[in-house]
Amino acid sequence: MLSMHTSPLAPLGRTRHAGGMNVYVRELARELGRGGMYADIFTRRSDPATPFVQWLTEHVRLITITAGPATPLPPTELFPYVEDFTRGVLRFAERARHGYDLIHSHYWLSGVAGLTLAREWDVPHVTMFHTVERLKGAQFGDGAPCGPAAAVRIDHEARIAASCDAIVVSTEHERGQLRRLYALPPSRLRIIPCGVDLCTFTPGTRAERREARRTLDLGDAPTLLFVGRLDPIKGIELLLESVAALRTPAQLVVVGGNPDGDPEVERLRDRAATLGLAERAHFPGAVPQPELVRYYRAADALVVTSRYESFGLAAVEALACGTPVVAAPVGGLPSIVRDTQNGVLVPWRCAQAFAERIDALLADPRLRARLAANARRSVERYAWPRIGDRVRELYGELAAAGRQALACGCF
Repeated sequence: MLSMHTSPLAPLGRTRHAGGMNVYVRELARELGRGGMYADIFTRRSDPATPFVQWLTEHVRLITITAGPATPLPPTELFPYVEDFTRGVLRFAERARHGYDLIHSHYWLSGVAGLTLAREWDVPHVTMFHTVERLKGAQFGDGAPCGPAAAVRIDHEARIAASCDAIVVSTEHERGQLRRLYALPPSRLRIIPCGVDLCTFTPGTRAERREARRTLDLGDAPTLLFVGRLDPIKGIELLLESVAALRTPAQLVVVGGNPDGDPEVERLRDRAATLGLAERAHFPGAVPQPELVRYYRAADALVVTSRYESFGLAAVEALACGTPVVAAPVGGLPSIVRDTQNGVLVPWRCAQAFAERIDALLADPRLRARLAANARRSVERYAWPRIGDRVRELYGELAAAGRQALACGCF
C-alpha cells in the first residue's frame, strides 16, 4: 500500500492532512492481515526520529521512505518528491528480495508513484483517490484550478484514472462522478465503502452515556458535536453560524486541531465569540480515535456541514455509537444518513436551515430516540470484516487477470 503524503499512524484531526484516509489505510491493512495477507504500507518520512520499519501486526509493516526534508509538509508541496519516494520504494523491495503481487495507492501523489511501480514490477495497480481536485474545487465555485499545484494535480489524477487497473470508490455517487469526469467504463470502478470498527464504536449503556457527559464536563445542556480536520471544506464556519441561530441554547464541541497555538483553532474561537458562542463552543482539540467514543456517546447529535465528503467516516462512527447525524447531503453522506431514519439531511446550505432542523430534533425526544434506535443497525454493513472480504475479492480478480494475461502473452 502507498500512502505517501500522510502516515496511517499520524494523530487524527490534529492537522488538515490527517483524517479518515489515515484510518482507512491502517484498518484495511490490519483487516487484510487478520485474513492472512501480508501488507507493507509505504509512507514519507516527516520526522527524522521515525523508525524505518514498524510492525503494526504480525502481517503488516509500516515502512518510512526518505523523500524530501524529514519534516511535515502540506500535500501541495510534495509533488517534487514523488520520484524520490518511488525510488525509495524500489530500493526497499530490491534489498528485501521479495516481490509484491499488487499495489494499492491512496491519494493522487501515491497514485503517481503507483503507476511507475506497477510498470516496474508488472503487477496490478488499484487506486483510491479519497478526494478529487476537480470535484473538490467545484464546491467553492466553478471548479477551475486555483493555481499551478491544482493544475498539476488535475492532470495527474486524469492520468492515474486512465492507467490504473481499478479504482475503488466508496459510494455509487462517487462512481457516477468519476465515470462522467473521466469517461470510465463501469468495470474499472469498484464500490467498496470505508469500514468502521464496530467493536470499538458502540452505543454503550445509558449509564455509560451519562458517564461520558460527566467525564467531559458537559453538564445537562443539549450537545452538538463536530469531529474532523479543521479544513474549510468541512464547513465549520457554517456550523458555528447554525449554532448561533438556534432557539435551543445548545453547546457545540469541536473535536479537531491543536488547541495549543493552532491558528485555525484560535480563528474559530474568535469567530465563535463574535457570534455570541464564547461560553457554548468548546475546542478540546483532536483526540485519539478510541477516545472519540466518549464524545459520540455524550452528544445528542453529530453535525456535518461539509461542502464535500467522498464518504463521511465520522458520520458512520457516530451512528455506530447510537448518535443521530445532521448532515449536508453532499458526496457519500446521503448513502450513510437517511433522512428521518437515522438522522437528518439539510438540503439548503444556510445557517437558518440547519438551525431549524437541529432545533426540531432537540425539541423532540421521541424523534431522537427513534433515530438513535436505528443508528447502529444502519451501519452494520460497514463492519471491517465485510469490507476486507470485498477488497480481497477485488485483489484476487486482478491477480487472476494478470496471470491470465501473462499466460496469453507466452504464445
